Amino acid sequence: TLLAVRGYEIYCQDENGAFNYDFNKMTQTLEQYIYFMRETGLFDMLQKRKILRLKDYIVGVETGLSSNGRKNRGGHQMENLVEKFLKKSDITYRREMYLSEMEDEWGLDLSAISANGVADKRWDFAVKTDTCVYAIEANFYSGGGSKLNETARSYEMIAEEAKKIKNFKFIWITDGKGWKNAKHNLEKTFNVLETLYNIADMENGIFNKIFL
Repeated sequence: TLLAVRGYEIYCQDENGAFNYDFNKMTQTLEQYIYFMRETGLFDMLQKRKILRLKDYIVGVETGLSSNGRKNRGGHQMENLVEKFLKKSDITYRREMYLSEMEDEWGLDLSAISANGVADKRWDFAVKTDTCVYAIEANFYSGGGSKLNETARSYEMIAEEAKKIKNFKFIWITDGKGWKNAKHNLEKTFNVLETLYNIADMENGIFNKIFL
């Protein structure tokens, strides 16, 4: 289960569906709140008396994941979420496609990104339309750290090089409260990369606007 915290809202997504829990409005059904409590492990923790005051525990805390596990699981869940929206938009795509495969199959010259063939990057997704090839990277950061800054700088460089390649565009989809403390680096990348989006953009149909 992927949790994205936005103030008093928590976006929850898994293979069975997605819900946006607004704890100011409390608009979900009882079954959806039961689902949230069960899947985040809160019921289990209360039953075993691991926490005594639920409110103190949940304020500012992401539930049930260690820091390393959260990074790995969040990344995979974010990829699954992106794939869900691609399917919803009825878009033909490839998952985990290498840069060299794009060059061989679609006749692109991506040497500017691969350092003249030295690095064979694997993209999370690839989409080919009649006029352009799109390489997509997706990640989710629930916590801070140096990884966010490294990723932002790396994708800023890819964005700069991608502008030089005809019929090719780079798309980065990221989200998570980890960016709160790294927003300066994210802003720098955003100023270079126009196709930088988050979960809300996918919910608002950005794929239909880009690809269709």
